[in-house]
Amino acid sequence: MTQIFNLGSRVVNNYLISTEVGYILIDTGYEGGFRRFSNKLKQRRINSKDIRYVFLTHAHDDHAGFLNEILAATDAKVILHPKAIERLKKGQNSFEGGCSSRLAFLFCKILALCGKGEHKFPAICDEFLPRLITTDSEEFRSLNLPFKVLETPGHTADHISLLISDKLFCGDAAMNNFPSQKRVIIWIENLQQFKQSWQAILAAAPKTIYPAHGKPFPASDLQKFLPDLDKIRLYPIRH
Repeated sequence: MTQIFNLGSRVVNNYLISTEVGYILIDTGYEGGFRRFSNKLKQRRINSKDIRYVFLTHAHDDHAGFLNEILAATDAKVILHPKAIERLKKGQNSFEGGCSSRLAFLFCKILALCGKGEHKFPAICDEFLPRLITTDSEEFRSLNLPFKVLETPGHTADHISLLISDKLFCGDAAMNNFPSQKRVIIWIENLQQFKQSWQAILAAAPKTIYPAHGKPFPASDLQKFLPDLDKIRLYPIRH
């Protein structure tokens, strides 16, 4: 039976999934979060060496923040979209697109005033590059892993989600926490792709969606709020 542990914080979830091939970690949190994560592993008597894969939904500061430390502490390999590699090497979020609402725009401005507007994170170390497995590679196709990968761009161009049984781990393809409204993430690079990703998620027919921010929610919520995506206007932030 698949077990799901949330080893994240109040801000961002870090799901650890037990499977027949070992543990799969969905994303890593912000830089500086590795100690908290390690303590939560110990509390559950889980050996970090049993983490076989890190599934990186996309290369953002709150998803790849302590990736280097995870890779240093384990033999895990990273499954990611091919477009994520250059973003990991840069160590900074893209600012293409904009905020999905005025409330989201205000939230981002407040983050900038608090000194968190650059959205930088540690670039991936060169020594770990051979452990990256892109979803378009022959190596990935040969793994025969017990889950399906959905390409879910829109929030970012490199965004992917993980479907295991009737559960979808969607990263930032949807959100269920402040300042999100109607399950929409606060930053969108490409609005048309974001809408198409919701449609792809619904076509995959999961029962429950596990977002990176907020509590799990029924997939039917996306169907309910899908028409509202046509009303979104993006608010860019200049850098």
